Amino acid sequence: MAGCGSGLCCCCCPRCCGERESRTPEELTILGETREEEDEILPRKDYEKAQRYEAVKWVMVFAIGVCTGLVGLFVDFFVRLFTQLKFQVVQSSVEECTEKGCLALSLLELLGFNLTFVFLASLLVLIQPVAAGSGIPEIKCYLNGVKVPGVVRLRTVVCKAMGVLFSVAGGLFVGKEGPMIHSGAVVGAGLPQFQSISLRKIQFNFPYFRSDRDKRDFVSAGAAAGVAAAFGAPIGGTLFSLEEGSSFWNQGLTWKVLFCSMAATFTLNFFRSGIQFGSWGSFQLPGLLNFGEFKCSESDKKCHLWTAVDLGFFILMGIVGGLLGATFNCLNKRLAKYRMRNVHPKPKLVRVLESLLVSLTTTVVVFVASMVLGECRQISSTGHSGNDTLNLQEDVNSSIKTFFCPNETYNDMATLFFNPQESAILQLFHQDGTFSPVTLSLFFLLYFSLSCWTYGISVPSGLFVPSLLCGAAFGRLVANLLKSYIGLDHIYSGTFALIGAAAFLGGVVRMTISLTVILIESTNEITYGLPIMITLMVAKWTGDFFNKGIYDIHVNLRGVPLLEWETEVEMDKLRASDIMEPNLTYVYPHTRIQSLVSILRTTVHHAFPVVTENRGNEREFMKGNQLISNNIKFKKSSILTRAGEQRKRSQSMKSYPSSELRNMCDEHIATEEPPEKEDLLQQMLERRYTPYPNLYPDQSPSEEWTMEERFRPLTFHGLILRSQLVTLLVRGVCYSETQSSASQPRLSHAEMSEDYPRYPDIHDLDLTLLNPRMIVDVTPYMNPSPFAVSPNTHVSQVFNLFRTMGLRHLPVVNAVGEIVGIITRHNLTHEFLQARLRQHYQSI
Repeated sequence: MAGCGSGLCCCCCPRCCGERESRTPEELTILGETREEEDEILPRKDYEKAQRYEAVKWVMVFAIGVCTGLVGLFVDFFVRLFTQLKFQVVQSSVEECTEKGCLALSLLELLGFNLTFVFLASLLVLIQPVAAGSGIPEIKCYLNGVKVPGVVRLRTVVCKAMGVLFSVAGGLFVGKEGPMIHSGAVVGAGLPQFQSISLRKIQFNFPYFRSDRDKRDFVSAGAAAGVAAAFGAPIGGTLFSLEEGSSFWNQGLTWKVLFCSMAATFTLNFFRSGIQFGSWGSFQLPGLLNFGEFKCSESDKKCHLWTAVDLGFFILMGIVGGLLGATFNCLNKRLAKYRMRNVHPKPKLVRVLESLLVSLTTTVVVFVASMVLGECRQISSTGHSGNDTLNLQEDVNSSIKTFFCPNETYNDMATLFFNPQESAILQLFHQDGTFSPVTLSLFFLLYFSLSCWTYGISVPSGLFVPSLLCGAAFGRLVANLLKSYIGLDHIYSGTFALIGAAAFLGGVVRMTISLTVILIESTNEITYGLPIMITLMVAKWTGDFFNKGIYDIHVNLRGVPLLEWETEVEMDKLRASDIMEPNLTYVYPHTRIQSLVSILRTTVHHAFPVVTENRGNEREFMKGNQLISNNIKFKKSSILTRAGEQRKRSQSMKSYPSSELRNMCDEHIATEEPPEKEDLLQQMLERRYTPYPNLYPDQSPSEEWTMEERFRPLTFHGLILRSQLVTLLVRGVCYSETQSSASQPRLSHAEMSEDYPRYPDIHDLDLTLLNPRMIVDVTPYMNPSPFAVSPNTHVSQVFNLFRTMGLRHLPVVNAVGEIVGIITRHNLTHEFLQARLRQHYQSI
């Protein structure tokens, strides 16, 4: 009769069948056999559920776009309402007081409006401090992988939206377009969660999108929708989110973000067109900021929007714009440092007083400059053709101010200062009448100084519109000088104003791709693509020679570990082992509750390696201690699994497993305690490791440990998050030492993520409800296959893997499966890499 090795079926070989039934899954894997079970270990993918998940994601993306458009509508409606009310009252007062000689009373009225609005905006920032500023640096950090506390909360978007309308209506040199990006990002983060800390009683059982990656994708869509609503530029919004924000991107996300941006643009366009023109569904106002149509007058036959000769001037304007932007950023950085040292440490009332001081100064400067420094210029007759152009020119002419000027003339300084910023931009882009070079120079200097002072105070504020207006004045000044002193009559002043706006804005924020598309979509003139792109590139290169963009400067001032797109070439002289953190805090596969609580309460790490120790006398340790035995058994099963994988590879090479592995498995089954030389675990360890001190493994890593104890060899099995450990403790997932680990309760993925994104804090845990001697098996909940790198990996490879995959922790594992360190975002910042590079040079 053939033996068990002849390949006969189980019915012909009962002994073989009995041995097969008694073997563990790991041993069957080594022998190339599988156990037939009715239930599959891994269920098949539920395609209907996946399709439902994708459909819900598209619905949420559309809802985010619609809600972001409605937020923009709310801000725009009340800004227009308050601004019109203020200017109507003050303008009528100025006209009356011009004859009566009571202009001081008009100034007091303007101060009353502006100080009240700014005071309300400052109070809202006191309620939610993260609502101050434009919010773009915070969202940039969030999309880069850094969680800024409170940046995407419901209270933040409420304070942001209401605060920015008061800031703009209060006459500060700020814009509402930047905060729209922050508002859209908050909508994207909160809407798919269907819950909020501010509205604790309103909760829905919505099981989708309970992960950081999904939330980050929705924040990307919301930020893009904010740009699209602000400028009517859905493609530019998509590129902004890609260029300035997200570190992880894919094709599917691009399509969803573009769809969200389109939804925001057309939602805002639909309601604004209906409210302002009464023509619902006409879609006449695509964004909060509209540049109008650029078109030469038919009466001027020599006029061209731009020619090839003008490109030389555009390049020079880009250089000057880069220098001006670098100067703006340098001054604003100094102001920000001064505020951090002298304003922020003081009581919050000091920040309110600073905002009121800026508002007071701005109001006085605007009023005095409009009344004293302006010149009377001739109002031009409408020479354009087409209904749209006629309507635009009528709007431009209707916003001119005639303070102290006779009929058929207007006050050019008052026209720029005594109008909303959007109207002033349209004046510089499309007003056929000339602005005095002196007026443009004074306006540029005053606006430059006050905008630089204003950005950074405790009010919601944007920087796009002030930069565009300041740059438009610079461009219009260049056009006037070229016409008056060089005799270039063919140039179109509106084009130079647009290029000046692009040059200055590019010099301040240092964006290229997205800003080019945003400006092209805002002008609705594709022929401007080349000059705008060239100007922005030159402005960025010039500004980068001196300092970083304004948003990067404020990110660095706050000490946020923001990752750039790539590392410098010289950083490849470093390896992963040069930058990793070797002093590890870890947990075992089976750990006592008292050890977990101690680790969680004494550290602030967000993830912990799951490891087992490599010992020379493990069999003695296993006797009489269930905890140690479970940990060693887990490591042994892991090694057996790897041996099975090696056998599969050997089969693919037309070879067979060595008799050593088969004999080891048979001996392991035959006896409870096989000889030391036939234990695969011992064979693997004895060939690679030297003995080290025997330490009791249910103790937590301690500060009292010696260097030898702290850096002992540790086999790496996976990563487990702090939030997961806390959830396991809160829900009482553990077993006693007298029980098997199989008796431990099991939590589903939905139960583990139920508290997302605000998991319980370990310091709020009631320790009296926990038995410190109970054991937690963390292996079902850890990530057994995280991204890992070798100690010899180049820093550039580490950086690219970390950034493109959106990682937070990257273990460094050697060739034999030992964890030797861990890399976090802090280890990849520019400052840290520079410090390690200096150490590397010193050690050579």
